[in-house]
Amino acid sequence: MTADVTIVGGGPNGLLLACELRLAGVRPLLLEQLHTRSAVPRANGLVGRVVQALELRGLYEPLTGRSGHAQPLPFYQFSGLPLDLRDLPDNPLHALQVPQARIEQVLEERARELGVEIRRGHELTALHEDDDAVTLDIRAPQGAYRVRTRYLVGADGGHSTVRKQAGIAFPGTTDDSVASRAGHAVIPDALLDPATGELDLPEPGMRLRPYTHNRLPGGVLTFAMMQPGSGIHLVATFEWDQPPADDSTPMTFDELRASARRVLGADLPLSPPTTPGPHLLRRLTGTNSRQADAYRAGRVLLLGDAAHVHSAVGGPGLNLGMQDAINLGWKLAAQIHGWAPPGLLDTYHSERAPVSRRVLMQTRAQMALMRPAADITAARDLLTELLDDPRNRARIAALLAGTDIRYDMGHDTGHPLAGRWLPDLRTHITDGWEQIAERLGAARPVLVDLTGNSATAEAADAWTDRVDVIIARSADRSLPASAILVRPDGYLAWATDDTAGQSMRHHMHEALTTWFGAAA
Repeated sequence: MTADVTIVGGGPNGLLLACELRLAGVRPLLLEQLHTRSAVPRANGLVGRVVQALELRGLYEPLTGRSGHAQPLPFYQFSGLPLDLRDLPDNPLHALQVPQARIEQVLEERARELGVEIRRGHELTALHEDDDAVTLDIRAPQGAYRVRTRYLVGADGGHSTVRKQAGIAFPGTTDDSVASRAGHAVIPDALLDPATGELDLPEPGMRLRPYTHNRLPGGVLTFAMMQPGSGIHLVATFEWDQPPADDSTPMTFDELRASARRVLGADLPLSPPTTPGPHLLRRLTGTNSRQADAYRAGRVLLLGDAAHVHSAVGGPGLNLGMQDAINLGWKLAAQIHGWAPPGLLDTYHSERAPVSRRVLMQTRAQMALMRPAADITAARDLLTELLDDPRNRARIAALLAGTDIRYDMGHDTGHPLAGRWLPDLRTHITDGWEQIAERLGAARPVLVDLTGNSATAEAADAWTDRVDVIIARSADRSLPASAILVRPDGYLAWATDDTAGQSMRHHMHEALTTWFGAAA
């Protein structure tokens, strides 16, 4: 068989890319090795810009089960150091506490509604690329077969078969000195403050906060009740420079207890859950920080963990990988449809690889700052002082959210909004937001004219087969722009304060050509 795009990997990243391609008019084929969705607990939610990106696609209510809009977090942490975000005028850090299993369920349902073909139990065994396509050897329950695809996307995790078969290098570092253990456990109610959820251990005389990397002389302990009222906590530890565990044997609950005892220096009376599972019990030895040399090699592209792996501290994984998918989807669709300008697909790497490097940097920094050592304690004390300044808290919050990036738009634009994420237009315009939200929800590029006249729309007439033009109105002119060009991924390709001049038309045409091809 043949396909325009084949995606290998049916996790959140692969499923979201399939949805993005389908919205853009491409029918992808998605291959997933697992026969059914995994019930093993993994990520506990979404943190960062991806929350707003998914809301833009109309997925906030399906994921949360409630209407409304995502709200920024009042508090968070950096390497266990508290971040009070309440006084930030433009708090960038959003989060949704939704387990990965639910995220995958919602995205798979959306993908099937859109008409994506998903083949479970189908495993890629080999690939062969030529000038025109990539030939895939697939092993399936019904027997082996081949697929000929114009483009192949590997969303198949850190041990990616696609990346290895394509010969893409995966340089980085491995820290074998750290071991983490995590499991679902019951903590006695007598040790928990019912008002704050804090853990009160009178024997060693300590009080620990939930949802926090509590740094202790023996390592780090975290605990959180991910499902309020369940009575079950997710308990996790980090330990450094301990005798290595035998990773060939499964972790036991006694091993989790022993690790907590070493970290705390006292017994923590944990007991295994008695309710139906699945319940987590996992050991990880070492942490990897690696990034692919290239996100694209010819007709093969990498997505999510196939392109980058890092510590999970701070929860950046899905924020990074799912935004990769939103960045790639419309560009790959443009290539398939034939209107992509030269080099458009290469901007997937040039835009997203620097973002990944920042995630690797900050997760490595957080892990280093949690090690139990006197010098590290001094560094944490200094950082705590620096975080008293709201400007520094804002920078750390933006780093964690992934909102501190500005894409190079590749043409002459000095406007401060160009390359940035779409401002919250609901607070700036009085007419036109519903149409804008509808088109961005369909992953369409949108040119928004805020002057209330037709001059911009007429100037963009030659691109209306690819770009939707909407005339909106701003009552108080609070948005510092008279027109903006929004890419399907929510970033502004162009903005202007001009209203009708020839210079405005020239720069707008340049931006439209750069991102959406030659005029029709």
